[in-house]
Amino acid sequence: MNKERRKSIDDIITELDGIKSSIEALRDEEQESLDNLSDNLQESTRAERMQEAIDSLEYACDAIDEAMDNLEAAQNS
Repeated sequence: MNKERRKSIDDIITELDGIKSSIEALRDEEQESLDNLSDNLQESTRAERMQEAIDSLEYACDAIDEAMDNLEAAQNS
């Protein structure tokens, strides 16, 4: 792989890292909201949906990590 394509991959990895940080911030906000629900809402459908959203955001972060790992592997090939 030439220098230009390696630089393009670096740029993509940087963008993905920023996106991941934004997703993590959203996940953390949602977790804080869930943690602050009153006791009577902790077992509600609303709380369940919030937890599902948190799990989905975490999955998205994991997928971005995997994508960045694959990009780094391609870059080093």
